[in-house]
Amino acid sequence: MREVSVSRFVRATTRGVERVLSPAALVEYEGSFEPHETVELEDRTRVIAGASGLEMGLLFEDLENGYRYEQEGEAGPFERMETTITYEPENEGTRIRMRSSVTLDLFPRPLTDRVAAWKREAELERALDAIEAALA
Repeated sequence: MREVSVSRFVRATTRGVERVLSPAALVEYEGSFEPHETVELEDRTRVIAGASGLEMGLLFEDLENGYRYEQEGEAGPFERMETTITYEPENEGTRIRMRSSVTLDLFPRPLTDRVAAWKREAELERALDAIEAALA
């Protein structure tokens, strides 16, 4: 598994950031998949997302200051993917952090996992761009 992380300072309150975040919005912000359905479970939220004939489930857990989510099973582009997004006050704004671990579990694993991490980092950067735009 490879891990990537991105961070951005935004000129918005944590309450403002919280208002533009939801499980479906995060999937949309990343830009690779469209959220098709959101299902509230007892302790989590499942987002069914898809693109180009591929459909997968993402399971989201609420955190005090963000979300933790993972690909459900192996019916997605990764063998395993988990991501955490958190936000906290900083100076006169908010620091948003996203960290993700991914693996494709394909041969040669060091190379394919590096490519997966590179793609995932681009998705996280795209999500931060979209969050910042939503706050404007």
